[in-house]
Amino acid sequence: MPDLSVHLTTPRLLLRPLEAADAPALFAIFSDPQVMQYWNTPAWACEAVAQDFIRAECQAMQDGQRLTLAIVDRNSGELIGKCLLFSYQPESRRAEIGFGIASSAWGRGYIQEAARELLRHGFEALGLNRVEAEIDPSNAASGRALERLGFSKEGLLRQRWIIDGQVSDSALYGLLSEDWYSLQDRQQQR
Repeated sequence: MPDLSVHLTTPRLLLRPLEAADAPALFAIFSDPQVMQYWNTPAWACEAVAQDFIRAECQAMQDGQRLTLAIVDRNSGELIGKCLLFSYQPESRRAEIGFGIASSAWGRGYIQEAARELLRHGFEALGLNRVEAEIDPSNAASGRALERLGFSKEGLLRQRWIIDGQVSDSALYGLLSEDWYSLQDRQQQR
């Protein structure tokens, strides 16, 4: 599935594979309790976690298991987050999408821009039939972002996670390739 040479661009962003030099910026983002409030893991405790994450993601990409890309502001060159297609099931042509960005970049449409390009790549280049997303149902902003991308809320997984002793549910969203293409057609007709 993934290609280590994948570089996707949008008007404001570059999506590229993670590099070892990204560890400090990733740590700054994913050690922020505000960013990690709805995550299914605790906030990162040290930069070594970021370094291990980058190594593991690069290996998973080489093994064809996932596609994890840094989200970089094209004007400043600053790494502002990451996005990924993971839990890839080739026989079902299905994957999950995930994303996270620095709290300082919230509210600027970066998630929509990055996720839209990642979805385009998933459906067009990788031939996916279905993309899923799992979020904390309390994370209304992520729910709205997914719905703007064309996802439909499909269900609730009760008491799915226990993070630092806190039990939380997960809302499951899905997007089919036929719905994606239909949405793209409608947007082009505007």
